[in-house]
Amino acid sequence: MEGLPPLVDHHCHGVIRYAPDPGTFAAFLTEADRPPAAGTTFFDTQTGFAVRRWCPPLLGLPAHCPPEEYLARRRALGPDETRRRLLSATGIGAYLVDTGLPGDLTGPAETAAAGGATGHEVVRLETLAERTAAGYRGSAGAARAGEFADALAGAVRTAAATAVAFKSVAAYRHGLALDPRPPGPDEVRTAARAWLAAGAPRLTDPVLLRHLLRLAVATGRPLQLHTGFGDPDLRLDHADPALLTDLVRATADTGTDLVLLHCYPYHRQAAYLAGVFPHVYADVGLSLTHTGPRAAAVLAEFLELAPFGKLLFSTDAYGLPELYVVGSALFRVALGEVLGGWVASGAWSAADARRVGAMIAAGSARRVYGLAGGGDGGGGEGVGT
Repeated sequence: MEGLPPLVDHHCHGVIRYAPDPGTFAAFLTEADRPPAAGTTFFDTQTGFAVRRWCPPLLGLPAHCPPEEYLARRRALGPDETRRRLLSATGIGAYLVDTGLPGDLTGPAETAAAGGATGHEVVRLETLAERTAAGYRGSAGAARAGEFADALAGAVRTAAATAVAFKSVAAYRHGLALDPRPPGPDEVRTAARAWLAAGAPRLTDPVLLRHLLRLAVATGRPLQLHTGFGDPDLRLDHADPALLTDLVRATADTGTDLVLLHCYPYHRQAAYLAGVFPHVYADVGLSLTHTGPRAAAVLAEFLELAPFGKLLFSTDAYGLPELYVVGSALFRVALGEVLGGWVASGAWSAADARRVGAMIAAGSARRVYGLAGGGDGGGGEGVGT
């Protein structure tokens, strides 16, 4: 879609700094955590085809060239030049980077610099808690559960001073059917004592997950919640955003916005929640990246119930700069197809289509996250216009 402002990618991850081998590259094209079935490849997916459609021309190759030709060109350019060429073509003006994943990944500033944009941090709550717990694990640390609880509250407050938002992956750790009531201090200390005594590095206790959510809500920073599909570490039926309804009601008067990430295949449920609760927003990212030429149909379904100022663009790109290219290109094409079709039918005016497109692309995210107005760079209008 033409005429959009620089995009605000309100949820994404860092890019690997090294040159991946073919198998590693292909693994980033899927949510699977295992190799492809014998005789198949992850390049034969909507994401794989989209990479071959949009990325080769940015590296001097014809669109749809074979994967091995593309990967050879990528190796010849090296990871830094590849990252610069790809990210500078996305039209993204601001990156809100979840820094909670492990690995040799670029941070917010480095990611944004490659694309001539600005970078901001999103703090993952569970990772913050696990890092805070590192000095308290084991039976000796368990005796200091109250001290840990105080340290955790302090860590959340400190993070809120610089981060633009928090994120929770409670959908992975327990599921979204959490008790909406904030746990009391005794409950928190008891749960913390058990977790620290077990020495488990991974936080899955529902009491502590609820406590983390409430600590984040109390800061007033927007809270991103993973919903819908992801890797096999989650149960998809436990990630339906409708399961958050009681929590949404319980946080309605806190002044904190909740942003439902990804959503697919429950994007209609997410759109409904965004439609009836003023503090709930829905994210179209990742859904479009994985649906390829069907992205327009999915975007149209998001727009069935959600107020137009409650939808936000993201890529959820992780690891490969190619996924930023694909996410932004498919968004532009899908938005143009959907809104352009409604203008052609007479249902919408062209002026309204441009206004709504700008809200979804950037304006609503700037409002929700308190970002400065559209002065960011980001490589012009980007691919897919």
